[in-house]
Amino acid sequence: MESEVIHRAGVVRVSGKKAAWSDYLALARLSHSTKHVFIAPGFVFAYLLRGVQSDTLAREVIFGLITAVCVASANYVINEYLDRDFDRHHPTKCQRRAVQYEVGGTLVLLEWLLFLSIGLAAAAVASRTMFFVGCIFALQGIVYNVPPIRTKDKPYLDVVSESINNPVRLLLGWVMVDPATLPPSSIILSYWFGGAFLMAAKRYSEYRELVASRGRDVLVRYRASFAGYSEVTLNASCFIYGMLSTFFLAIFLTKYRVEYLLLMPAVIFLFAHYLAMATRSNSTAQNPERLLKERTLVLLIAVFVALFALTTWIDIPALSVFLRQRYITLR
Repeated sequence: MESEVIHRAGVVRVSGKKAAWSDYLALARLSHSTKHVFIAPGFVFAYLLRGVQSDTLAREVIFGLITAVCVASANYVINEYLDRDFDRHHPTKCQRRAVQYEVGGTLVLLEWLLFLSIGLAAAAVASRTMFFVGCIFALQGIVYNVPPIRTKDKPYLDVVSESINNPVRLLLGWVMVDPATLPPSSIILSYWFGGAFLMAAKRYSEYRELVASRGRDVLVRYRASFAGYSEVTLNASCFIYGMLSTFFLAIFLTKYRVEYLLLMPAVIFLFAHYLAMATRSNSTAQNPERLLKERTLVLLIAVFVALFALTTWIDIPALSVFLRQRYITLR
């Protein structure tokens, strides 16, 4: 038996076949593990600023990665299950397993508990701080996805709450190196607003494409938060989040190593290029797991990494002028 979901563009037929074990495993989106690359800056900053504070660094890294992958997968499991009736209105997400097949709520709950238990157990073995960060990661998945809170359905709050994943990954990387401290608040906030920029750009891209192809009513049925957005407000929010991210980043760079100010042009170009990507049809911004296939983006990231390496090892005393009060005298 098939159920039909009507779109403006036609009819999407959803199979009533029961899900197999492979379909349940697909709910965990293990292929999205590439997103954990955002852990790397936390690891690098902790190493440069604090040095290795753990005698078992390799163990911390291994258990930290297990924590990241498993807790993220637990969040994905409940995400796909609870979104299945909404994803039917999306042109590509309607192909997800929870939409295409009948999945049992009890098995989904058990899968969520399994991934969550493995992730938090690994975090507890690593350190108390890692366990604390892992719990924040798991709580984010509940707050974002599960009614009655379900911040996913609330304009602006959806972006701010989803992007918490960004600083959480930064914390995971940092704690692998130094479980006794946390990163400076400036870099945490920069990472958070940087994640908000990425999530807002994703929604901006979805809004432009789905409104043009299927109409705003279908878009709102896919995600209720879109009722409170427009193309203009989404574009403006991208600008605001990007500005806030670079503002806090500049504070961090100036405070901890002034040479890092030379990274700012590369960062600004990255933000600009990503927003330009979001305006394209079928943009990669809608599928962040495919970002590494964007050649220009990868090139810009490579330039940023090269500049970061140079400014880490080369001192430029002349830049200290930005740390002192100076005035341009006319006479």
